[in-house]
Amino acid sequence: MKVKRIVSNVAASGVDKANAFYQEILGLKVLMDLGWIRTYGSSSKMTIQVSVMSEGGPGTAVPDMSIEVDDVEEALIRVRKAGIAIEYGPATEPWGVRRFFVRDPFGKLINILQHE
Repeated sequence: MKVKRIVSNVAASGVDKANAFYQEILGLKVLMDLGWIRTYGSSSKMTIQVSVMSEGGPGTAVPDMSIEVDDVEEALIRVRKAGIAIEYGPATEPWGVRRFFVRDPFGKLINILQHE
């Protein structure tokens, strides 16, 4: 058996609230919209990965999701422009990533990062 894909499911009272964060800020495309489920994604090939954590690093909370971007500074500009509070960072970590934590519209803690 081979795992082909891992999907992160986020419980939401209204899926339309996701557009501002996942589409406008992060630039993901709507891949499917059935009204009760809206799937965002990218045409880029992605690696399958599951992280099991006791903390989020340097004493931070465990994020619900980590999203790697190609330009973390641009993501930071977009988040600040949208008025979204930054809960951690931005920080350059000793394991080679630059990152910050924010909450999506549904309260999930999101780790936005770029490998250096």
